[in-house]
Amino acid sequence: MTLLLELMAPFEAHTDMPCTDEDPELFFAESPSDIELAKLVCGPCPLKQECLAGALQRREPHGVWGGQLFIAGEVVARKRPRGRPRKVVEPVVEPAVGSPAREVAA
Repeated sequence: MTLLLELMAPFEAHTDMPCTDEDPELFFAESPSDIELAKLVCGPCPLKQECLAGALQRREPHGVWGGQLFIAGEVVARKRPRGRPRKVVEPVVEPAVGSPAREVAA
């Protein structure tokens, strides 16, 4: 938390930043829903571009900065939840009327 306060020092004159009203842990959350909430909080911020530029310059390893999510030092669109990814399910194609149906061994 002290690191976040130190990084925000150049912006202290701006008390209208939305992130100052939130718990700093929100911007380093693990759950995808909390990450999306943090990105929404950044939306109306007047210093969003400066915050993002500073994070890129400092090569921030993780967190939400300027409305963007950093994971392993790279900006990513969304954080996937923990666990195994869903299996891709092939759509079932109905045979056309009049064509012979084919059976597939399971």
